[in-house]
Amino acid sequence: MAEKKTTKKAAAVEATEEKEVKKTTRKAATKAVVAINAENIGFKAGDVYQALAAEEKALTVKEIAKAANITEEETLLGLGWLFKEGKLQSSEDNKVALA
Repeated sequence: MAEKKTTKKAAAVEATEEKEVKKTTRKAATKAVVAINAENIGFKAGDVYQALAAEEKALTVKEIAKAANITEEETLLGLGWLFKEGKLQSSEDNKVALA
């Protein structure tokens, strides 16, 4: 009987490890690749600007990404572009609005 318990425990551990590997693989597969070039970043800046203009209020990075339908990484690239141009202002609560 001791052998069966050990075998069941080993099988349970293996199944758990296999599930974790599948989860990790799925997350890695859904990771977006962002092309870093001036044209792409400019388009993302336009997406961010349009999302902020449509909402007419300060938004967090996550809210901007959702409104613009882009990733948070792309949102940050666009925000950097717009901050450099002086088109944005930030608030103390980590929100961004048009200047």
